[in-house]
Amino acid sequence: MTLLGWAVAAFVVAIIAAVFGFGGIARGAASIGRLLFGLFIVVALVLLVLQVLG
Repeated sequence: MTLLGWAVAAFVVAIIAAVFGFGGIARGAASIGRLLFGLFIVVALVLLVLQVLG
């Protein structure tokens, strides 16, 4: 899998985490979802930059 593929995969996981976290399922799940959302967005951006530069 290329770096761009990893970036897309990280973005999809971030969206899924956001849906579960921001959907109001549980307060604990929301905080975990926000944390994962931020983490995976950062990972996706780093991988995207690496793909462009490489």
